[in-house]
Amino acid sequence: MNGIQLPVSIRTMRLFWPNLIVYYPEVYGMADTVVQQKINTEILKQVDRLIRDQGYYQNPMTQITGYYEIKTNERNILSLALINYAFSGGAHGLTIMRSLTFDVVSGKSYQLKELFKKDSDYVKVLSEIVGVQIKERDLPLLEEYNGIKPDQDYYIADKCLVLYYQLYELVPYAYGFPYFPISVYEIQDIIDEDGPLGRMIW
Repeated sequence: MNGIQLPVSIRTMRLFWPNLIVYYPEVYGMADTVVQQKINTEILKQVDRLIRDQGYYQNPMTQITGYYEIKTNERNILSLALINYAFSGGAHGLTIMRSLTFDVVSGKSYQLKELFKKDSDYVKVLSEIVGVQIKERDLPLLEEYNGIKPDQDYYIADKCLVLYYQLYELVPYAYGFPYFPISVYEIQDIIDEDGPLGRMIW
């Protein structure tokens, strides 16, 4: 088994409160229980943040349904998305998505900037790529596109970095979440080779 990097084991957990049912992932069976606890604590913090952001604690009549998607679970990298739908009246509810990317050896959770070399102008590079995709797909923007944020929402899926925007953040509600997949090979020269994206290249 030396040198083999197996996926981490994941089980589905559930929060079941009045007007709320949220399914979320929990890693288990890891040799390093400290790292395991670190990852699970971070996931639970994000789950709680979503519930809080959607106003459940202020208005328990808010109805919330949540689930998750595993985007990457290989090469000691775990990238996942947590998706919550909340309805508190009106024409329709609102869905929020947040994602987390971990090194399962150290338990470290990565911000977008940490995926790239320190001297790289990753915001400029990624903004230009997203700008091209917006034009190619003829997306109807709510306002002028001025590039991504330094902490833009993202996840890793196979050999792609996927940037995304929340509902109403870039395009009309009817278009859902706008995703912008970027091949690791397209941005290989600015990727931190020791980071999560670097491990996806080879």
